[in-house]
Amino acid sequence: MRMFHRISPLSMKNAVAPALFFFLSSAVSAGDCVVLLHGLNRTSASMQQLQTALENEKFSVANIDYPSREQSIEALAKTAVASGIDRCQEQSADAIHFVTHSLGGILVRQYFQTNDLDQLGRVVMLGPPNAGSEVVDKLKNLPGFELLNGPAGEQLGTAATALPAQLGPVDFELGIIAGSQSINLILSSLIPGQDDGKVSVENTKVEGMTGFVTLPVTHPFMMSNSSVIEETIHFLSHGKFSAKSENNPPASAE
Repeated sequence: MRMFHRISPLSMKNAVAPALFFFLSSAVSAGDCVVLLHGLNRTSASMQQLQTALENEKFSVANIDYPSREQSIEALAKTAVASGIDRCQEQSADAIHFVTHSLGGILVRQYFQTNDLDQLGRVVMLGPPNAGSEVVDKLKNLPGFELLNGPAGEQLGTAATALPAQLGPVDFELGIIAGSQSINLILSSLIPGQDDGKVSVENTKVEGMTGFVTLPVTHPFMMSNSSVIEETIHFLSHGKFSAKSENNPPASAE
């Protein structure tokens, strides 16, 4: 496990509109940069509220837009993750963190299977299909699925041969936020246990994670939720989620 630095005294700061909520967080070094990676069928605009909140906490931010439906996970990881790292390094970052939504988390795992980064800091994944999604298992053979979700979407099943199962444990400091509410009851009917409408709470987990929390949020909108943003900043600053929210201890994906 990599060692981390820069744990500084707590300070209360005001986040700007539109969220208008408050964070209790550590001051961060000007050398801290966060790479944001959106999910499948989304754009960097979906991460804008997170970007604003992070910048108000004095993080530099590289909010990466990538063509999630056009390439495989392997190809997307090479370009999207590397692009974020390059942008942070251009800002002379001492530590490079990642905050991802859904597919973005799988890109990070894929990238660090074969790449190292001396400046790697902490990673927060929002609703990641770390063990795949049963929605893909059930729907990937239907006409139009590949057109709507691309080759990367087809790779996100739960089978032992699917890409998520091939990635293995993580070896970086990782906090996961899972959602437990759904606005798509049809898709939720395909998923066992609690879910966020796309991924089960259980399938967000991965061996090696260092923090895990479930919040009452949905998959499509969790990255704009004030509690999710607050907990994301808390983990980046402290290496753990706040005591009020960490209702699930770290565990393996088993």
